[in-house]
Amino acid sequence: MDGQASQAADASINKAVIIVMDSTDRSRRARSASMAESVSAHVTMVPLHLITPIIHALTRDRLNGCPPKVQGWVSTVMNKRGDHMTGLITMDDLTNEAILEILDDAERLLPVARGDTYLPLLQGKILGNLFFEPSTRTRMSFETAMKRLGGDVVNLGDVKTSSVVKGETLYDTIQMVDGYTDIIAMRHPRQGAAQYAQDSARVPVLNGGDGAGHHPTQTMLDLFTIRQAHGSLEGLKVVLAGDLRYGRTVHSLSHALTRFGCELVLASPSLLRMPREILDDLTAHGAIVTETEDLLGSINEADVVYMTRIQKERFADEDEYTKVAGAYKLHANNLEGAKASMIIMHPLPRVDEIHPSVDGTRHARYFEQAFNGVVARMALLCRLLGVSVPADVPQGGEA
Repeated sequence: MDGQASQAADASINKAVIIVMDSTDRSRRARSASMAESVSAHVTMVPLHLITPIIHALTRDRLNGCPPKVQGWVSTVMNKRGDHMTGLITMDDLTNEAILEILDDAERLLPVARGDTYLPLLQGKILGNLFFEPSTRTRMSFETAMKRLGGDVVNLGDVKTSSVVKGETLYDTIQMVDGYTDIIAMRHPRQGAAQYAQDSARVPVLNGGDGAGHHPTQTMLDLFTIRQAHGSLEGLKVVLAGDLRYGRTVHSLSHALTRFGCELVLASPSLLRMPREILDDLTAHGAIVTETEDLLGSINEADVVYMTRIQKERFADEDEYTKVAGAYKLHANNLEGAKASMIIMHPLPRVDEIHPSVDGTRHARYFEQAFNGVVARMALLCRLLGVSVPADVPQGGEA
């Protein structure tokens, strides 16, 4: 091909890519833009991967008008392993119907999660646990979930003993783990890193928390716990309390609860209010939202009180942390007027925001909630690996 023809081909490709980008839904573009702004340091951007989520939002039929070279390029980018879900980065990746189906799967898997039944649905599959930030419950529940289903797990281990300290980029790490595993669970301190990882991998990626961004697998276990207690997710009054500014758990959960018609009470110090862009999005989707600093005055009408700790590690200024540390402390005697069916949840770890006196009340659900991380993540692993959960799971003995 001569130089002039080559330039013409390149121009045609650029034009086709613009068409592809313009055809994408708004939420995917917003996510990609957020990713580009948020991910820095060892998350090295590659242009191809910046537009991968845009490409995945399209059907192959939309590419019929593109040049053959573009169609082949796009097909390569879309070459994920299997036709099932390509990952779970935010709750926007799941429809309400899919959420309920996964919760139903989790309900059936309870005897497997408890160890009463052996059901090796994921035998021969390997999960890669990549935790660039400290974790106890999320990392261990992913590992337990995979092993309860007969699969195996490889762990990144301490970041300080990995090649990250040698300067390895997130892209290179993902490429390496992609070759070792069938699915990846990842936690990272940079908001947007999970989306970048998914765009870089052929295997599905489960976001186990990306900075102050999202934590959708936590939301799924939270929804499971709420439905266990109340029998439904519809029309509940939920108080989200504590660190709403940096708390990725409440960012994801608030969106999900809004989709099921829940009323939200956001109780926090003014310094830790829910970010304005999230509030605007909630109200745009019809949410009834009340902001307050009075946690105790909100308890008696609540169906769920979701406590969170003040996250010291998210504060750049320690003086700001000192101003809000210990802002809310829930004691058993604060619950005397609460509904009998009201439950108290917490993503854990707690510091001093829930007094041990609450542990023995009928309202405390946070330790059961932590266990539910296993069963919810079992259901998600099956879903993303394209494995169906049997309608009738044995209640005990060998499967």
